[in-house]
Amino acid sequence: MKTAILSVLAVAALGVTTAQSASMVIRDPGLVPYTIVDDNSIPKSLTGKAGDPANGRKLAINRKKGNCLACHVMPIPEQQFHGETAPSLYGVGKRLSEGELRLQLVNSKVTNESTLMPSFYRTYGFNKVLKKFQGKSILEAQDVEDIVAYLMTLKTDQ
Repeated sequence: MKTAILSVLAVAALGVTTAQSASMVIRDPGLVPYTIVDDNSIPKSLTGKAGDPANGRKLAINRKKGNCLACHVMPIPEQQFHGETAPSLYGVGKRLSEGELRLQLVNSKVTNESTLMPSFYRTYGFNKVLKKFQGKSILEAQDVEDIVAYLMTLKTDQ
């Protein structure tokens, strides 16, 4: 009887520990701290505000900001020469969660360390950075939220 109770308690304890998700708080100098959950998601907004999908679309096209078209095919017909080195972003809003998209923009190296995609919201760990860009991220926190909001609207496959 005592063994059975201990076994039930051990199984219950195991269930509690496996139900908890692993998380890691990132504090990058000069940027808003954020939490990565299960090595695949940043579930909470970096700003606490909803993103603006219209501005996110503009940032995705902007060659000095998101520049998503350099590598991805996207539903932006007015722009020519979409990249084909990365996955198509058609339907990405139904394939990935908001948190997964946020992590891909912030630091895609977390989920794929050999990816060519740059870390858009990071200020350290880079090589040969021009002085004027040192200590700066490519995107601001609200830019990330705006692009995530735009990508979440992309529910249709090509």
